[in-house]
Amino acid sequence: MRVLLIEDDTLIGDGIKAGLGKLGFNVDWFTEGLQGKEALYSAPYDAVVLDLTLPGIDGLEILREWRDKHHDEPVLILTARDALDQRVEGLRRGADDYLCKPFALVEVAARLEALVRRSHGQARSELRHGNVTLDPASLVATLNGTPLSLKPKEFALLELLMRNAGRVLPRKLIEEKLYSWDDDVTSNAVEVHVHHLRRKLGSEFIRTVHGIGYSLGDA
Repeated sequence: MRVLLIEDDTLIGDGIKAGLGKLGFNVDWFTEGLQGKEALYSAPYDAVVLDLTLPGIDGLEILREWRDKHHDEPVLILTARDALDQRVEGLRRGADDYLCKPFALVEVAARLEALVRRSHGQARSELRHGNVTLDPASLVATLNGTPLSLKPKEFALLELLMRNAGRVLPRKLIEEKLYSWDDDVTSNAVEVHVHHLRRKLGSEFIRTVHGIGYSLGDA
Protein backbone atom coordinates (compact mmCIF):
# COMPACT_ATOMS: atom_id res chain seq x y z
CA MET A 1 0.00 0.00 0.00
CA ARG A 2 1.61 3.27 -1.12
CA VAL A 3 0.92 6.25 1.13
CA LEU A 4 1.65 9.96 0.66
CA LEU A 5 2.63 11.65 3.94
CA ILE A 6 2.70 15.47 4.16
CA GLU A 7 4.01 16.52 7.58
CA ASP A 8 6.43 19.36 8.33
CA ASP A 9 7.41 18.18 11.84
CA THR A 10 10.50 16.09 11.15
CA LEU A 11 10.26 14.11 14.38
CA ILE A 12 6.64 13.14 13.74
CA GLY A 13 7.19 12.56 10.02
CA ASP A 14 10.21 10.35 10.54
CA GLY A 15 8.35 8.32 13.14
CA ILE A 16 5.33 7.81 10.89
CA LYS A 17 7.42 6.89 7.85
CA ALA A 18 9.57 4.42 9.79
CA GLY A 19 6.68 2.97 11.76
CA LEU A 20 4.35 2.50 8.81
CA GLY A 21 7.23 1.03 6.84
CA LYS A 22 7.61 -1.70 9.45
CA LEU A 23 3.87 -2.39 9.12
CA GLY A 24 4.14 -3.00 5.39
CA PHE A 25 3.28 0.46 4.04
CA ASN A 26 5.29 2.15 1.29
CA VAL A 27 5.58 5.81 2.34
CA ASP A 28 6.65 8.94 0.45
CA TRP A 29 7.17 11.79 2.94
CA PHE A 30 7.17 15.52 2.14
CA THR A 31 7.70 18.35 4.60
CA GLU A 32 6.76 21.15 2.17
CA GLY A 33 3.07 21.57 1.47
CA LEU A 34 3.41 22.61 -2.16
CA GLN A 35 5.72 19.70 -2.99
CA GLY A 36 3.41 17.27 -1.26
CA LYS A 37 0.41 18.68 -3.12
CA GLU A 38 2.09 18.12 -6.48
CA ALA A 39 3.25 14.63 -5.50
CA LEU A 40 -0.31 13.31 -5.62
CA TYR A 41 -0.37 14.04 -9.33
CA SER A 42 2.79 12.02 -9.95
CA ALA A 43 2.21 8.60 -8.38
CA PRO A 44 -0.71 6.19 -7.78
CA TYR A 45 -1.22 6.58 -4.02
CA ASP A 46 -3.66 4.41 -2.10
CA ALA A 47 -4.11 6.98 0.69
CA VAL A 48 -2.81 10.29 2.06
CA VAL A 49 -1.86 11.39 5.56
CA LEU A 50 -2.14 15.18 5.59
CA ASP A 51 -1.11 17.68 8.25
CA LEU A 52 -2.92 21.01 8.14
CA THR A 53 -0.39 23.52 9.45
CA LEU A 54 2.22 23.44 6.69
CA PRO A 55 4.79 25.94 5.41
CA GLY A 56 3.67 27.75 2.27
CA ILE A 57 0.09 26.50 2.12
CA ASP A 58 -2.61 25.29 4.48
CA GLY A 59 -3.50 21.63 4.35
CA LEU A 60 -7.18 22.38 3.80
CA GLU A 61 -6.27 24.39 0.69
CA ILE A 62 -4.33 21.39 -0.62
CA LEU A 63 -7.33 19.16 0.04
CA ARG A 64 -9.69 21.60 -1.69
CA GLU A 65 -7.55 21.63 -4.84
CA TRP A 66 -7.32 17.82 -4.95
CA ARG A 67 -11.07 17.44 -4.68
CA ASP A 68 -11.71 20.22 -7.21
CA LYS A 69 -9.48 18.32 -9.64
CA HIS A 70 -11.46 15.13 -8.95
CA HIS A 71 -8.72 13.27 -7.08
CA ASP A 72 -10.61 10.98 -4.74
CA GLU A 73 -7.72 9.26 -2.93
CA PRO A 74 -8.68 8.64 0.73
CA VAL A 75 -7.28 11.42 2.95
CA LEU A 76 -6.60 11.10 6.67
CA ILE A 77 -6.05 14.50 8.28
CA LEU A 78 -3.51 14.29 11.10
CA THR A 79 -3.29 17.58 12.99
CA ALA A 80 -3.12 19.41 16.29
CA ARG A 81 -6.31 21.34 15.39
CA ASP A 82 -8.69 19.50 17.69
CA ALA A 83 -11.65 21.90 18.00
CA LEU A 84 -14.98 20.45 16.90
CA ASP A 85 -15.61 23.10 14.25
CA GLN A 86 -12.15 22.46 12.76
CA ARG A 87 -12.77 18.72 12.58
CA VAL A 88 -16.15 19.31 10.94
CA GLU A 89 -14.62 21.72 8.43
CA GLY A 90 -11.94 19.21 7.50
CA LEU A 91 -14.50 16.49 6.83
CA ARG A 92 -16.71 18.86 4.85
CA ARG A 93 -13.75 19.95 2.74
CA GLY A 94 -13.36 16.35 1.58
CA ALA A 95 -11.29 14.53 4.20
CA ASP A 96 -12.26 10.90 4.76
CA ASP A 97 -11.05 10.74 8.36
CA TYR A 98 -9.63 13.08 10.99
CA LEU A 99 -7.16 12.20 13.76
CA CYS A 100 -5.78 14.66 16.29
CA LYS A 101 -2.27 14.77 17.72
CA PRO A 102 -0.97 13.16 19.83
CA PHE A 103 -1.80 9.81 18.28
CA ALA A 104 -0.82 6.15 18.36
CA LEU A 105 0.87 4.81 15.23
CA VAL A 106 -1.19 1.63 15.31
CA GLU A 107 -4.34 3.76 15.09
CA VAL A 108 -2.98 5.64 12.08
CA ALA A 109 -2.28 2.30 10.39
CA ALA A 110 -5.72 0.92 11.27
CA ARG A 111 -7.48 4.02 9.97
CA LEU A 112 -5.49 3.91 6.71
CA GLU A 113 -6.36 0.24 6.24
CA ALA A 114 -10.04 1.01 6.81
CA LEU A 115 -9.97 3.91 4.34
CA VAL A 116 -8.33 1.82 1.63
CA ARG A 117 -10.69 -1.08 2.32
CA ARG A 118 -13.73 1.18 1.91
CA SER A 119 -12.30 2.74 -1.25
CA HIS A 120 -12.18 -0.77 -2.76
CA GLY A 121 -15.70 -1.59 -1.57
CA GLN A 122 -14.45 -4.25 0.85
CA ALA A 123 -16.26 -4.69 4.15
CA ARG A 124 -13.83 -7.17 5.71
CA SER A 125 -10.19 -6.62 6.50
CA GLU A 126 -9.23 -10.15 5.50
CA LEU A 127 -8.81 -10.78 1.77
CA ARG A 128 -9.62 -14.14 0.20
CA HIS A 129 -8.99 -15.66 -3.21
CA GLY A 130 -9.53 -19.37 -3.57
CA ASN A 131 -7.56 -21.15 -0.86
CA VAL A 132 -5.39 -18.10 -0.11
CA THR A 133 -6.20 -15.60 2.66
CA LEU A 134 -4.36 -12.40 3.52
CA ASP A 135 -4.70 -10.18 6.59
CA PRO A 136 -3.07 -6.77 5.96
CA ALA A 137 -3.21 -5.81 9.65
CA SER A 138 -1.25 -8.80 10.91
CA LEU A 139 0.87 -9.16 7.74
CA VAL A 140 -0.07 -12.83 7.54
CA ALA A 141 -1.01 -14.74 4.40
CA THR A 142 -2.02 -18.39 4.39
CA LEU A 143 -2.42 -21.16 1.83
CA ASN A 144 -4.94 -23.81 2.87
CA GLY A 145 -4.66 -22.48 6.40
CA THR A 146 -0.87 -22.75 6.52
CA PRO A 147 1.05 -19.47 6.96
CA LEU A 148 3.17 -18.48 3.98
CA SER A 149 6.73 -17.22 4.26
CA LEU A 150 6.69 -14.07 2.14
CA LYS A 151 9.19 -11.26 1.79
CA PRO A 152 7.77 -7.74 2.28
CA LYS A 153 7.50 -6.95 -1.45
CA GLU A 154 5.97 -10.37 -2.16
CA PHE A 155 3.34 -9.71 0.51
CA ALA A 156 2.70 -6.22 -0.88
CA LEU A 157 2.29 -7.59 -4.41
CA LEU A 158 -0.08 -10.31 -3.22
CA GLU A 159 -2.15 -7.74 -1.32
CA LEU A 160 -2.27 -5.45 -4.36
CA LEU A 161 -3.49 -8.24 -6.64
CA MET A 162 -6.06 -9.49 -4.12
CA ARG A 163 -7.45 -5.99 -3.55
CA ASN A 164 -7.88 -5.69 -7.31
CA ALA A 165 -9.31 -9.12 -8.10
CA GLY A 166 -10.80 -9.13 -11.58
CA ARG A 167 -8.58 -6.32 -12.82
CA VAL A 168 -5.48 -6.49 -14.99
CA LEU A 169 -2.80 -4.34 -13.38
CA PRO A 170 -0.18 -2.85 -15.72
CA ARG A 171 3.38 -3.73 -14.83
CA LYS A 172 4.29 -0.03 -14.46
CA LEU A 173 1.43 0.53 -12.02
CA ILE A 174 2.51 -2.46 -9.93
CA GLU A 175 6.05 -1.11 -9.77
CA GLU A 176 4.81 2.33 -8.70
CA LYS A 177 2.62 0.79 -5.99
CA LEU A 178 5.42 -1.36 -4.57
CA TYR A 179 8.25 1.17 -4.58
CA SER A 180 8.69 4.76 -3.43
CA TRP A 181 10.88 7.36 -5.08
CA ASP A 182 13.63 6.59 -2.56
CA ASP A 183 13.87 2.93 -3.61
CA ASP A 184 16.47 1.56 -6.01
CA VAL A 185 14.42 -0.58 -8.41
CA THR A 186 15.86 -3.11 -10.86
CA SER A 187 14.25 -3.37 -14.29
CA ASN A 188 12.88 -6.89 -13.66
CA ALA A 189 11.87 -6.45 -10.01
CA VAL A 190 8.14 -7.06 -10.62
CA GLU A 191 8.82 -10.17 -12.68
CA VAL A 192 11.03 -11.58 -9.91
CA HIS A 193 8.32 -11.06 -7.27
CA VAL A 194 5.71 -12.66 -9.54
CA HIS A 195 8.00 -15.64 -10.09
CA HIS A 196 8.52 -16.14 -6.36
CA LEU A 197 4.79 -15.90 -5.62
CA ARG A 198 4.01 -18.46 -8.29
CA ARG A 199 6.49 -20.88 -6.75
CA LYS A 200 4.71 -20.53 -3.40
CA LEU A 201 1.09 -20.32 -4.58
CA GLY A 202 1.06 -22.27 -7.83
CA SER A 203 1.82 -21.30 -11.40
CA GLU A 204 -1.84 -20.49 -12.18
CA PHE A 205 -2.41 -18.16 -9.22
CA ILE A 206 -1.10 -15.10 -11.09
CA ARG A 207 -2.02 -14.70 -14.75
CA THR A 208 0.21 -12.88 -17.22
CA VAL A 209 -1.61 -10.67 -19.72
CA HIS A 210 1.05 -10.26 -22.37
CA GLY A 211 1.91 -6.71 -23.25
CA ILE A 212 -0.13 -5.35 -20.34
CA GLY A 213 0.61 -6.80 -16.91
CA TYR A 214 -0.78 -9.26 -14.37
CA SER A 215 -4.01 -10.31 -12.73
CA LEU A 216 -5.19 -13.02 -10.36
CA GLY A 217 -6.01 -16.36 -11.93
CA ASP A 218 -9.31 -18.11 -11.34
CA ALA A 219 -10.08 -18.60 -7.65
